[in-house]
Amino acid sequence: MRRLLFLCILTIISCKDQGTEKPIPVEPDNGIGDGAGPPPALSFSENIEEAHNKTAFMTHEAVAFDIKLMFGGKNRLNGEVSMLTNSTKVRLDKNNGTTVIYDGEQVYITPDTANVAGARFDIFTWQYFFAMPFKLTDPGTVWEDPKKHLLDSLEYDAAKLSFESSIGDSPDDWYVVYQDPETSRLKAAAYIVTYSKDQEEAEKDPHAIVYSDYTMLGGVAFATKWNFHNWSQENGLGEKLGEARISNIRFFKPDEKTFKVPENSKAVNK
Repeated sequence: MRRLLFLCILTIISCKDQGTEKPIPVEPDNGIGDGAGPPPALSFSENIEEAHNKTAFMTHEAVAFDIKLMFGGKNRLNGEVSMLTNSTKVRLDKNNGTTVIYDGEQVYITPDTANVAGARFDIFTWQYFFAMPFKLTDPGTVWEDPKKHLLDSLEYDAAKLSFESSIGDSPDDWYVVYQDPETSRLKAAAYIVTYSKDQEEAEKDPHAIVYSDYTMLGGVAFATKWNFHNWSQENGLGEKLGEARISNIRFFKPDEKTFKVPENSKAVNK
């Protein structure tokens, strides 16, 4: 048995020296049986998800957090976000008494007298920035190979993320996702916003969100501080535009009322 193993190792080394190395297959039971090869290397996106412990995150049905968002020194948003961990339902309760709900099919706002401006943007954007480390391998994600990209005068491994045409409210959005070299967690994400504008126009004004001040909850890593900056491919981060503070993160089990649309609501179509 040892001689056979030695011959196998020699064969692998020989193939590698000749530039013909092939991946070693893994048994269907993830290598529990005898003679199993090592597990395949994680991709760039899978590595980030693992560093945040996506597996533990997805064992919970729902998660909620408080968000305080400031831009240009002014309060942009103050409220509570509740969402299923698979993002199929989301609720945003603003401190001004307005509630926006995505029930899995449509966006609604209550009361029906509330201003709908920015409601769809708010319900989808902030929950996505929060859940981004757990959504990098979602169906419809398209990745380019990672390269070195400048961020804050330093180079990081980063890769461009885009989406198939049928995905989400703004499928033309793209991100450049940066990985922290020490923790393998999400360091930052440059992005464009195509909501209410075309891609060409959006690409004239790219921004970046930088994640920091991580906290652990049930073995899952969450960033509690987000800084927003101007961004360029050539120079990385530019002027700071705003910041968000995330607090009171908790997992919970929703009831039938959590994502139920109240009677005094109206649909938000754009």
